[in-house]
Amino acid sequence: MTARSATSISFLQRIKPLLSQGVSCGGDHSLRRKLLVGSGIALVCTAILAMSVIGRSFDDYRRARQNLRELENYRLILDAANLLSAERGPSNSVLGDAGATHDLLRDRLMAYRERSDAILDQLAAVGVPADMLASTRTQLSKGRQEVDRVAAIPRSMRHLDDGQSVIESMFGVVDIFESVIAWKAGVLTVQNPELAAPVMTGRMFGQLREYGGRIASQIMAPIVVRQPLPLKNLIDSNRTRGRILQLWNLTGERQIVSHNDVRLLTDLRDIEEQFFGEGLGLFDGLVAEGRLSGNYSMTADEFTVRFVKTLKPLERLRGDFIDVTIERFTERRNGALVTLALTIAVTAVVLAILAGLLIAAQRFVFGPLLRVREAVIELAEDRPQSFYPEPRHATEMGRLFDAIGVLRRSLAERASLTRKLKHQAETDGLTGLMNRRTLDIIGESHTSSQVMADGACLILMDLDHFKTVNDRFGHLEGDLVLKESVRLIGSMLGPNDIFARFGGEEFVVLIPGCNLDEATALAGRLRGVLEANTFVLPDGTNLAVTASFGVAKGNLGQMGWRRLVKAADAALYRAKSDGRNCVRHSRTLHPTLVPDLPDDHGDGVMGRKTTISHERR
Repeated sequence: MTARSATSISFLQRIKPLLSQGVSCGGDHSLRRKLLVGSGIALVCTAILAMSVIGRSFDDYRRARQNLRELENYRLILDAANLLSAERGPSNSVLGDAGATHDLLRDRLMAYRERSDAILDQLAAVGVPADMLASTRTQLSKGRQEVDRVAAIPRSMRHLDDGQSVIESMFGVVDIFESVIAWKAGVLTVQNPELAAPVMTGRMFGQLREYGGRIASQIMAPIVVRQPLPLKNLIDSNRTRGRILQLWNLTGERQIVSHNDVRLLTDLRDIEEQFFGEGLGLFDGLVAEGRLSGNYSMTADEFTVRFVKTLKPLERLRGDFIDVTIERFTERRNGALVTLALTIAVTAVVLAILAGLLIAAQRFVFGPLLRVREAVIELAEDRPQSFYPEPRHATEMGRLFDAIGVLRRSLAERASLTRKLKHQAETDGLTGLMNRRTLDIIGESHTSSQVMADGACLILMDLDHFKTVNDRFGHLEGDLVLKESVRLIGSMLGPNDIFARFGGEEFVVLIPGCNLDEATALAGRLRGVLEANTFVLPDGTNLAVTASFGVAKGNLGQMGWRRLVKAADAALYRAKSDGRNCVRHSRTLHPTLVPDLPDDHGDGVMGRKTTISHERR
């Protein structure tokens, strides 16, 4: 299933409930159904047509963008070929000069080598096969070694064969790299036949530059050693000249004029004047001198510098042609993008209009009754309310919505009252803490949290002689002491600790996932905070309040919670018996086996078999 088909099916599924609503709407049913079905069909057809047009526009844009990216990579490959070819120029200069400028020429050669290495690294990043690059690098290394070897030989001791070896080695680099150009050209031609012509033309322009530089290198060896021009060099240079003329006839004026670009026309004029005129004229003069005597009118470096300048128009022609081609494909890409954007915009407007008509019919004709029905059902089932008032343009419908609003507000008030009552049932009114009932529910449910499933520690705290505070200062002041004590204790508890009022002046801290020693230490800190604090009553009286603490560890659950409370209660009773204002804990090895204890703090508690610490905290 295509994406367009899936979208169409999804849209039909969405409008299906709309088409099935309103069965009980009486005489309006037929009109409603016709309107919805007609609008839905129009919307679906428009969407399918738009997707088809948008799809074609997007394909055009994607293809143009891909062509542009591939041309950029192809230009990089041609640039690499040009740099590899250009490296022969400074190599020839180094071989042909041994004077004061030798070091400068050597530095220039090293700069050219760095450029060549850098662009080969770039080619690896754009997907050129590694084996092709490896072959090029291998031959390039051999050629450079040969250049360095011959350059180290004093010029008076060099042989013609030495120079020829260097030339052939450097020629081999470009010859091997030609496989990279051929590979990329083949890929582009197969992917998009539209690129075949510019790709092949760009390749031939690159070859024109290569053979233009190669013809000078073919007579460089005799010039370096100051010997007459051998017949082989003459034959090779004449063959290269023939290739240059052949390439120029195939790609020159005809291709350039057809593009009608001022840059290409300028390059055409400069090539005719500089390369074919000055460059080949300079070459022919040295060839004539070499055939006669070998007494050349210039050194290898001088010839290289002058001849390389005449190659610049050839280099510029290749680059300008690729630039013109890229610009043409850029215009195509931008045009495809504009077409795509316009298609999407027009489609969006048409779909928005159709959707607006459908929504308007649903909202102002059939929607109100359906919303009333849904609102009543939501209110009856106590579900979240999605109902909102209807605009007051219809008096009868407005009265119906008013009635629904009254019912909604009444139910909301009832829900608010229920939440308040629930909060009051679970919370201590004075301190705002969890009350005893809620604490028991948590403790008796061993699945209340994953942490508590492994047991918990219980700290039972009782304010010492609190009845004296109420009797002496009054219950209002006693309430203030209780609130301040809660604030002090709460500030020292962790986010997972449960703090509750157990009753009267007794409080409980339930700590999940804690060992007995940690809980005992915490109880000690709480005792110290209370002891160190001075309570200031409204009349300015300073009051010191202490508390006794009982600590126990055990499991939760219906039976475990009761035993845990009793174990902590027993420890608290012992703390009071030991003089109050201290911490005692129960070290029962198996908290679930703590025997049932009486609910009060009588002597029966003292008779239970618990291990109690007598250390005062």
